[in-house]
Amino acid sequence: MRNRWLIALAAVGIHISIGSVYAWSVLTRPIMAELGFTLAETTWTFSLAILFLGMSAGFLGRFVEKHGPKKSGLLAMLFFGTGMFGTALALHLHSLLLLYLFYGVIGGIGLGVGYITPVSTLVKYFPQHRGFATGLAIMGFGFAALIAGPVMQALTAKAGLVDTFLLLGAAYMLLMGASALYLKPPVQPAGTAKVTQIQHGATAAEAVRTWPFGMLWWVFFVNITCGIGLLAVASPMAQQAAGMDAAQAASMVGLIGLVNGGGRIVWSTLSDYLGRGLTYMAFFALEAGAFYLLAGTSDALAFQLLVFLIISCYGGGFSCMPAYLADIFGTRELSAIHGRVLTAWGMAGVAGPTIVSWFWEHTHSYSATLLFFAGCFVLNFLLAAVLKLHGSRAAAAVKTANT
Repeated sequence: MRNRWLIALAAVGIHISIGSVYAWSVLTRPIMAELGFTLAETTWTFSLAILFLGMSAGFLGRFVEKHGPKKSGLLAMLFFGTGMFGTALALHLHSLLLLYLFYGVIGGIGLGVGYITPVSTLVKYFPQHRGFATGLAIMGFGFAALIAGPVMQALTAKAGLVDTFLLLGAAYMLLMGASALYLKPPVQPAGTAKVTQIQHGATAAEAVRTWPFGMLWWVFFVNITCGIGLLAVASPMAQQAAGMDAAQAASMVGLIGLVNGGGRIVWSTLSDYLGRGLTYMAFFALEAGAFYLLAGTSDALAFQLLVFLIISCYGGGFSCMPAYLADIFGTRELSAIHGRVLTAWGMAGVAGPTIVSWFWEHTHSYSATLLFFAGCFVLNFLLAAVLKLHGSRAAAAVKTANT
């Protein structure tokens, strides 16, 4: 039996490594300047990484359940480390195709496996505080950019792009390897109530055939699509709509990373007391109002406060989801079920920036995009209300049949 707080630390170790993907924008301009790639070509690398994060989480969730967190954590380390070292090779050879292959595809697979690996394990160590447990792990993913961004910037300036990826690849492999080796599911004497609780629930195949799963997938997809869409244009939108200069907009973007990470642990802990259904209803009500107000805001302070509110709910949506899935479907195959839901993240990583670009090309304004997002969250609120009232009962028969 492991110490559950060290298990939490190991979970953060994996997530703070793979979460460095959120600092990709720090490298965009250096890569464009040194290799001559366009902005679209460079940012597509990030979109590919998020796409393969979602797809690998969906398809390899069963692997995590079958082989346990140690082996799956080491697999994540292997893929993510290979992606980092391969990216160094791609940059050395000035190859866009290799950049897509190593950082986008191979590194993206490492992201997906690494994301789901520690979550179900940590939930089983904190059965009475599932929201807090998942918030601890996923908080690391949100905060990672705060650490990785400045480190990447400093290393790139001193050592160059190729050496930056070599150094970071080695560091992340060490941290992920040490964290994975400590991960282990809790062990209880056979027949105890805790074992019954841990093994209780539906299989992934059974869960995905229920309507609550479909609704959870959709509200997760919408939350991420709108959040990523806002993140993609936060700086230029702040300058155009709120009259902020480039330095002020950059400071706001830095604070977004702090709010993103902090929102994950705060909201997930709160969900243990409010309940996951009511928490998601609160997310979507706040986001609908915030996006609506943001469309007509020109005051810099109000603009930033509304953006921070949206991003805190965006981060909270990630951290509360595994606990919500455990509430409805149990923890028997939580990694696999969570992985299936994360396919929404992969698709949203492409959909969000695409929607923003489409509205900009047709209206040359961000207001239409923000109002569209506000409408999406009104629908999400209604779906969350249905889930709160009827979701647990609809899945109860499936869960009870598999105790």
